[in-house]
Amino acid sequence: MSEDQNKIFQLAAEAINEQRAGTLSRNEEEPSAVLPWHELVADSSVIADDNLFMISRTVCELLEKGIVGLFGPTAGLSSGYVQSMCDLMEIPHIETRRDHLPNRGTCMINLHPYPPTLARVYSDLVHVMKWTSFTILYDTDESLPRINALLKLYDPKGYSVVVRKLDIYNGDGNIRSILKEVKENGERYFIVESAGYDLFKILTQAQQVGMISDHYHYIITTLDMHTIDLEPFQYGGANITGVRMIDPEDDDVEQATMLWREFEQRRGETLIESLEKEKLTLDSALMYDAVFIFAEALHQLNQSNSIRTRPLDCDEFDNWEHGYSLINYMRMVNWKGLSGILKFDHQGFRTDFMLQIVELTSNGLQKIGTWNSTEGLNITRTQVAHHESEQVANFKNKTFLVLTALSKPYGMLKDSADKLTGNDRYEGFGIDLIHELSLMLGFNYIYAIQEDNNYGSINKKTGEWEGMLREVMDGRADLAITDLTITSARESVVDFTSPFMNLGISILYTKAKKMPPELFSFMSPFSKELWYYMGAAYFSISFLFFLMGRLSPDEWMNPYPCVEEPEVLSNQFSLTNSFWFTIGSILQQGSEIAPVSTSTRVAAGTWWFFTVIMVSSYTANLSACLTVEQLFEPIKSAEDLAAQTAIQYGSKEKGSTEGFFKEATYPPYKKMYEYMQNIPGVMFDDNDKGVTRVKTTNYAYLMESTSIEYITQRDCDLQQVGDLLDDKGYGIAMRKNSSYRNDLSTAVLKLQEAGQLQKLKDKWWKEKRGGGACETSGAATAAAALDLPNVGGVFIVLVAGMAFSTVTAFLEMCFGAVIRSYKYKIPLHEELINELKFLIRCWGLTKPVRTSSEEDNVDGDGGNRKPDDENNGFDDLANDLYNYEPDLTRSNEIKHSI
Repeated sequence: MSEDQNKIFQLAAEAINEQRAGTLSRNEEEPSAVLPWHELVADSSVIADDNLFMISRTVCELLEKGIVGLFGPTAGLSSGYVQSMCDLMEIPHIETRRDHLPNRGTCMINLHPYPPTLARVYSDLVHVMKWTSFTILYDTDESLPRINALLKLYDPKGYSVVVRKLDIYNGDGNIRSILKEVKENGERYFIVESAGYDLFKILTQAQQVGMISDHYHYIITTLDMHTIDLEPFQYGGANITGVRMIDPEDDDVEQATMLWREFEQRRGETLIESLEKEKLTLDSALMYDAVFIFAEALHQLNQSNSIRTRPLDCDEFDNWEHGYSLINYMRMVNWKGLSGILKFDHQGFRTDFMLQIVELTSNGLQKIGTWNSTEGLNITRTQVAHHESEQVANFKNKTFLVLTALSKPYGMLKDSADKLTGNDRYEGFGIDLIHELSLMLGFNYIYAIQEDNNYGSINKKTGEWEGMLREVMDGRADLAITDLTITSARESVVDFTSPFMNLGISILYTKAKKMPPELFSFMSPFSKELWYYMGAAYFSISFLFFLMGRLSPDEWMNPYPCVEEPEVLSNQFSLTNSFWFTIGSILQQGSEIAPVSTSTRVAAGTWWFFTVIMVSSYTANLSACLTVEQLFEPIKSAEDLAAQTAIQYGSKEKGSTEGFFKEATYPPYKKMYEYMQNIPGVMFDDNDKGVTRVKTTNYAYLMESTSIEYITQRDCDLQQVGDLLDDKGYGIAMRKNSSYRNDLSTAVLKLQEAGQLQKLKDKWWKEKRGGGACETSGAATAAAALDLPNVGGVFIVLVAGMAFSTVTAFLEMCFGAVIRSYKYKIPLHEELINELKFLIRCWGLTKPVRTSSEEDNVDGDGGNRKPDDENNGFDDLANDLYNYEPDLTRSNEIKHSI
C-alpha cells in the first residue's frame, strides 16, 4: 500500500486502541467501546506488485502470526493472488482499490464503489448536459474496462463517442500533439479518465494548447478531484465537472484530521500534507473506514462468540473457523464513515453510496448536485447565488475574437485619410453594438473579417458547416456578428443571443414608372361596376317616370287652358320626355317638364337627391384622379413574381433567404426556389451584386427587409415591393452551450428597452453615409376608384323613393277611378279595368274626358251602353281625339299670345 494508506492504517488502529483505553472518544455524545478486551496490532509491508513470490511468502508469514484480517494490496496483479489465498484460509480480505472484476471472493469485501456503477454517474451527466458527441481521454489500459458503460452510449443515429489514449507515461509525458489533433477535429466535449495525480498534468497541457476556455466542457472521472490544485484553470472559462465521495466540510472528516494531528504532535512528527482534509484522498479515507468497520464487525462477532486467534500454516492448507462469520458481520454493517454511509450487498459490493457533483468556478469547486446509486442524479446548483458575479468576473478577464463581414451597414471599412489599424479600421451597426455590450459587461474584443462573406451554410458535398459558423464552431472565433439570421438549422450547431433586430424577406425592385394619361381617364372616379349600376338606374328610373305619369290622374292635364271642358287630356311624361327629365337632373341642367302629382314629385325628389350625391362624389374623386400621377407596377407581391416570366429574380447564394425558399411548402415559394436553382446567373454570392443587377436589368432581388430599407434610403430609383414573406431576427452567434450566452442576451434586451438599438439603427440607416436622401414627407398615391359599397346607401334611398312613388301613383289611379265611378254612376271595377287597359297600351299622350252624355247612355243596370248610331259616332270621334297628339309647343305659343 502507499505511504498515505500505510499512515492511515496505523492511525486508525491507534485510534481504536485509544477508544478501548478510554482516553479518546470518536463521538463524545455516545462514547464508543469497540473491542474493550482486545488490542489491534497493525502490521504492514511494502512489496513490489510484480514479485508474487515475495507476496506469497509475506502472506504466509502474516498467517503464521495469527492475523484475523488482511487489508490490501492496492495493486490489481497481486490482489487476485492474495484473494485466492484468503479464500483458501478463510481469512477476511478487505480491499479499498478500484476493482472492475465482476466476481468477488467468498471472504472479500471492497469499500471502493464498483466501477460499472460509477460509470452510471458519468452517463447520467452526459444525458443531463445533452451531449450528443464526446471524446473519452484515458491514460492507462486499466481504464478501458471502467469506461465500458460510456462506450455503450454510442449510437450511429444518436451519440458519437471517440476514444483516445494519452501516453502520459511514455517518454517525457508530452501529450500536446494528441490534444492538438483532438482540438483540430472540432470536438469540444471530453470525459477524462485518469488518476488524480495525473489530472493536473493533463489539464496543464490542455491549457497550453488552448483547450481550457469557455468553448470546452469536461467531465472528470477521478473521485479525488478536490485534492488537485485547480486554481490555474478556474479563470479560463472551461466548464469542468467532477464527482467526489469525500466532503471536506463534513464533521467526521474534520474530527478525523484533528485526531491525526494530535497523534502526530504527541509523536513529535509532522502530519503529511495528503492527510489534511482538503487533500484527503479517497483511498486514504477508505482505508480509515475499512479499519473501523473491521473493528466494529469483530466487536459484534466477539459478543456472540468467543474469538480465538491461532497461527495458520500455508503448507497444511489450514483455515480459520471464524473467517466466514466475520466477513458476514462486515457485510451487515451500516456505519457512517469518512466516505459516507457504508453498506454492502451479499457479494461484498458497496451499495447506497452518495456522490457529490462539483463544478469548477472562479471561486473554486462548488457543489451543484448529488448522485445516489439507487435514486440517480439530482442537480441542485447551490452556487446559483454566485453565478452573476462569476459571469461578470469571466467577462472582466475575457478578450473576445469577434468575427464580422463587410456588409453594409453592419460592418464597413472606415473612410479615413490616415492609416488605421486594429479595431479602428471598422465601423457600422454591428461594430457599435459590440462596443455597447463591452461597456456593459466589461470585456475586450478584437475584430476579424470573414473574407469570403459566407455567413454559414452546409456544404452539399461534405455535409459540413462552413463560413462564419464553422469558425465559431471550431473555436477560431468567440462571437460572430453581421446580418446573420437566426434559423433552426444554425441554432442546432451554435447559440444565438436574443435578436437585436427583427425583419423579414422582401423584394427589391426598381421604382414604379409613371403611366401615360388614358383617353378615358374621366371615368376613373367610378369603378366599372358602379358605372353599370348608374346606367341601370338611369334607364329603370326613366321608364318608371313614364309609368307613373300614365298612372297618376293629376299628370293628365287640359292641353287647352282656355277651354273649360276639354274633350281630351294630355300627359307630359312621354317615354322620350321621361329620359330627358332624368338625364337633365344628372347633368344638373333641368328641363321644361315639371311633375304635378304627388307620386312623380316624390320620385323626382328622390332622384334629385341621388344625383346630387353621385355628382358630388364624382367631382371630388375626379379632381384626385386627374391631379395624381398613376404608377405602373408590374409586380406587387411574391405571388405576382412567381406567376410571371418577364422579370428574372434571385437571392444570395448559400444564405438564409435561399434556405427559406428551399424549406417552403407554399406552392408559389416552391416554384420560385425551383426557378432560382434552374436559371443560371440569378444567384449571387454578395448582396451588392444583386442590387447592381436590379438597377441595370429587369431583375428583382429577394433579400432581408432591413437591407432593402438601407438601400432605398440612398438609391431613390429602387423600392421595396410587397409585404414581408416571413418573420425572423438577427443575432450574435457563439459556441454551443456557451456560458456567457444569457448575459449577452440580457445586455441586448437592456439596450433594446433603453432605445439604444433604435438610435443605432437611425444613425446607420438614416444619417450616416448618405442616409435619408430618399425620405419624403408623404408621396401622393393614386386615388382609388369609388365602388358600390362607397355609395350603396344612395342607391337604397333611390330605390325606396321610387317604390314609394310607384305605390302612390297606383293609389292616385284608384282614387280617381273611385271618384269617376261615383260621379258617372258606373261600376268601380269597370273603371279600374279601363284604366289598366289604357296603361297597358303604353302609347298616346292624350286621354278622352268622360262627359255627362256618357251618363245618359248608361242604363239602369249599371253601365250597359245603348247601341245606336249616335253613340257609334261618338265612339269614332273619341277615338280620333284619343289618337290625336296636340302640338304642346304651338298651344303654349297661342296661350302666351292671348
